[in-house]
Amino acid sequence: MGGRETSDETYVLDLCDEVLEEQGLRQHRFDWLLGDAGAAGRRTRLPVDSYWPGHKLVVEYREMQHDQPTPFFDKPGRLTVSGVERGEQRALYDARRDAGIPAHGLHLIVIRPADLDANSRGRLHRKDRTADLKAVRSLLAAARATVGSPQTSWASDEDRVVDAFRRWLVVEGWTPVAPTDPHTDIEAVRGAQRLVGEAKGRTTEAGIDADIAYGQLLRRMTRPSPDTRYALVVPSSSVFHALRVPTPVRSLLRISVYEVTDDGSVRMREA
Repeated sequence: MGGRETSDETYVLDLCDEVLEEQGLRQHRFDWLLGDAGAAGRRTRLPVDSYWPGHKLVVEYREMQHDQPTPFFDKPGRLTVSGVERGEQRALYDARRDAGIPAHGLHLIVIRPADLDANSRGRLHRKDRTADLKAVRSLLAAARATVGSPQTSWASDEDRVVDAFRRWLVVEGWTPVAPTDPHTDIEAVRGAQRLVGEAKGRTTEAGIDADIAYGQLLRRMTRPSPDTRYALVVPSSSVFHALRVPTPVRSLLRISVYEVTDDGSVRMREA
């Protein structure tokens, strides 16, 4: 059986090298892309399939085990350092890549077997390299054309704020989960910690909306555990209004204010 050098992944990344006219850095590890802590408390850096610094581009080739249960790869019943089975951990780490790579100013392109000539098991036929090269060239061109383009698909600015915050959470090691209360905007866990968040977008009534959000958070405080914290997530234009509640009160209620800037960056605001 061949190793990584003869794998479908290597074949696809070689095609990308040819299209981009640059040798990608295979299995590159960024300092900011981290896995969960192991028994010793250390977090390893997660690899990406290939990184082209000159293009500020990362390509991930995701075979079928990334999108559907595969017992051979998932090892059911065997828990990982994340406390979940390997298949769930793979999905978590993929989500961390999906959020973290764009958040650090890089473009991510995910290629799957179905994008090329593959059989029902996801193995590439590799019968026509010219056709495969053309398909990869098209995938790279279509995806790279969106670099720097403004996001225009949000139904509301609140959706933009929620999406930016969710991506930031994943980068910070949180896992977004289905909210306990269906009216909650976002909920996430990290180890024993739980974060419950309410978000607001740009509005002509920023002060009133901030007050409403605080009321919504108060109604979510059904968990007495000190491991549960709360987040009020607002755009830059609403930070002043969100911070009108005094810091000691917010601290007592375990509420933190997070600002989402116009470019999608997120930061905690204390004052």
